[in-house]
Amino acid sequence: MNRELRVVMLSWEFPPRIIGGISPHVYFLSRSLAKTGVKVYVVTCDFPGAPQHENVDGVEVYRVDSYKNPSPDFATWVYLMNVNMQKETAALVRSLGGEVDIFHAHDWLVATAGVGLKHVFRKPLLATIHSTEIGRRNGIHFDYERMIHETEAWLTYEAWKVICCSDYMVSHVQWAFGLPRDKLVMIPNGVNVDVYAKNMDGDVSQFRSRFALKEEKIVLFVGRLVYEKGVHVLVNAIPKVLEKVNAKFIIVGNGYMKDQLSALVRNMGLSHKVMFTGFLDDETLRNLQKCADVSVVPSLFEPFGIVALEAMAAKSPLVISDSGGLAEIVEHDVSGVKVYPGNPESLAWGITRVLTDEGYANWIRKSAYERVREKYDWDKIAQQTKDTYGMVLGEYSKSFWA
Repeated sequence: MNRELRVVMLSWEFPPRIIGGISPHVYFLSRSLAKTGVKVYVVTCDFPGAPQHENVDGVEVYRVDSYKNPSPDFATWVYLMNVNMQKETAALVRSLGGEVDIFHAHDWLVATAGVGLKHVFRKPLLATIHSTEIGRRNGIHFDYERMIHETEAWLTYEAWKVICCSDYMVSHVQWAFGLPRDKLVMIPNGVNVDVYAKNMDGDVSQFRSRFALKEEKIVLFVGRLVYEKGVHVLVNAIPKVLEKVNAKFIIVGNGYMKDQLSALVRNMGLSHKVMFTGFLDDETLRNLQKCADVSVVPSLFEPFGIVALEAMAAKSPLVISDSGGLAEIVEHDVSGVKVYPGNPESLAWGITRVLTDEGYANWIRKSAYERVREKYDWDKIAQQTKDTYGMVLGEYSKSFWA
């Protein structure tokens, strides 16, 4: 092949549209791939105020209409969005003379478009599975969940290779969909450490005072307010922590549990000790992570846990539940504290362990920062991804499909 490698990435979210971890993953991965000489085209959903087409640090981003067709429910919206995504991506590929090498789909939400494009253009399809329905719901209980599970299974079946972000997810995906082990590739998530290295604009104490009193330690949770993220475990741990430490609990994010959690905090009489911020802009969130005396990731199910990497990059001491991919990121008593999943007493112990021992907190903070720079750099992850593309294209070139 005498020209640059061309990859079309499909994702239902890309900045400024941010729903979960897929958006920053695709953003940083695509930019880092572009730096290695890969020509990346990201096809994603439109977003109010965002251009239909733009170049983001060498990545060509195309946003397709996802709101025009009325949809009675989310499943119908996903189907119609995929129809439009496949149509618009096919037009893009034809405008390139059909010279695209790989389609790379991120999660089940773009499965229909990804599989359709694979067969239309007879090019290999890769899939990154960021999470699974069976893991999020602790099983399949309803038809809606079964539909998502079967879509995920279909995507992994049609994909040439399936990328997972942790060894835990490799095992989980292999079990959930009955895949052969040699179809699965582990490439971790990453974090951009450099954005945390910038000095905070303005006075640090003045910024901090927006969230807590001077004498209060900041305990930070960042994530969707949903069951699998374990935020209810944190709320139930608060009284135990306050027995030993004067702290303020900052909960960043939104989700279906927000009203339930707010009511629980009120019933505990702790509204003055807990702040629900909703979503925050990137700069405010990064500054808050840098100010936090401890960051908590109490997930019950976590394929990876990119928020843990962000805390490590921000030099915020980290307490995590010993679950899923999270367990692979942190070494207990070295780069963070591991506690029992779903156990408020254990979580409270971990938080107070950090907040009552400054020397210990500084030790795990320093070790975590060194680890994140060494292992979770996006440029290294992009090279691993590019190597996977090369391996797939080598196999493809010898196949009847080529």
